[in-house]
Amino acid sequence: MGSARSLFEKIWDSHTITTNEAGQTLLFIDRHFCHELSFHAFNMLHGNDRRVRHPERTFAIPDHYTPTTGLNNSDYVDEDTRALVANLVNNAKRNEINLFDLDDERRGIIHVVGPEQGITQPGMIVVCGDSHTSTHGALGALAFGIGASDVSHVLATQTLWQPKPKSMRVNVTGSRPAGVTAKDVILAIIGHIGAAGGTGHAIEYAGQAIQELTVEERLTVCNMSIEAGARAGMIAPDETTYRYLRGRPYAPGEEDWSAAEDYWRSLTSDDDAEFDNEATLAAKDIQPMVTWGTSPEDVLPVCSSLPDPQAEIDPKRQAAMQRKMEYMGLHAGQAIEDIKVDRVFIGSCTNSRIEDLRDAARVLEGRTARIPAIIVPGSGLIRAQAEQEGLHKVFEAAGVDWRPEAGCSMCIGVNGDFVESQERCASTSNRNFEGRQGRGARTHLVSPAMAAAAAVTGHFTDVREMETP
Repeated sequence: MGSARSLFEKIWDSHTITTNEAGQTLLFIDRHFCHELSFHAFNMLHGNDRRVRHPERTFAIPDHYTPTTGLNNSDYVDEDTRALVANLVNNAKRNEINLFDLDDERRGIIHVVGPEQGITQPGMIVVCGDSHTSTHGALGALAFGIGASDVSHVLATQTLWQPKPKSMRVNVTGSRPAGVTAKDVILAIIGHIGAAGGTGHAIEYAGQAIQELTVEERLTVCNMSIEAGARAGMIAPDETTYRYLRGRPYAPGEEDWSAAEDYWRSLTSDDDAEFDNEATLAAKDIQPMVTWGTSPEDVLPVCSSLPDPQAEIDPKRQAAMQRKMEYMGLHAGQAIEDIKVDRVFIGSCTNSRIEDLRDAARVLEGRTARIPAIIVPGSGLIRAQAEQEGLHKVFEAAGVDWRPEAGCSMCIGVNGDFVESQERCASTSNRNFEGRQGRGARTHLVSPAMAAAAAVTGHFTDVREMETP
């Protein structure tokens, strides 16, 4: 590549300390988030008689195992999960790192809280022991998940050895049609390039449809970059980014704002920057999407019918498709809108922000849920804002379970919220793997609007065709 650089390269280069003979780069890390499963890393740190090198750059937020029922002191699944949360709190206090404790209204899902508080900013490198750290790239950061030993290394040194990923640009041209959400956009992208289409790459999303997204919508897109196999997902900062960040608690204050914005404006990819791979989709062709299999790449528009494995020439792929359909209790040629749903989950680091809750409320208002549904806010502040706007009254009138506490909830099924075996769930989360929401659970990924539509009809329904009640 020449002197022209992409957003990814600019951030990588500015954080490079040195490289080794194996081709790995030692990077400086700006922000490090820790949740309950970081205990291995803290054990390694303390076992070597070390403390956190930069506690001011480290943030501890319990989210995976915390109950969302409001009974935090008595509603844990078991004593082991309670201990995981307590261990994180104790490690945070011992090392004097930033802690968003259980009684802190700001607490919530890490990948919601970081952007919401302005902790995540353009040009930063952000890491966490969680694959969906890619979410933070929506603000023009380079953000990726790391393993336990890497978490320990960052805690001890504020640096990390990493091989340099390849670069990829995904262009979404034109404007989205009415009724198509950011969740539909990223599901369409994954369906187009495949679950391994971004493997080994940092993806930059570009094009008119991406530029027209709000920051909350961009967070949804970048969140699911990992589901396309990518190391990270990124969107260049722009006026939308600056408006979102200004005035947030950890964002630069007014005295530092101009200098920060001047730097952020330099982070866009150069016009003649080259990428190792590129893909293009037309936004006009994207429709409300529903996954049907056990990978996010198994996705189709809601008005479609399921594919026939027998039409697949590759025997391995044919067998894989057949297994997916058997696990999901579906059959070839079945119309997606004929698939009945047993329960609905609206939440997760993908879709639990205030705009997501508003989308769900618009569909639920004046209607009644026919199947069990829960809505879990992404943070305490989002819950408070939703209630200030009266969204909780819409949810409650519809017979939906509006949870009083933020957390990962049914996305991962380790905190008391799970889907029963062979039960079918319309979920706004990011993964539909076998057993992700519970042993034998059948997960279909959809947008908040589509999940709400399924709640009131009992089956997958094209939300665009639902008349105002």
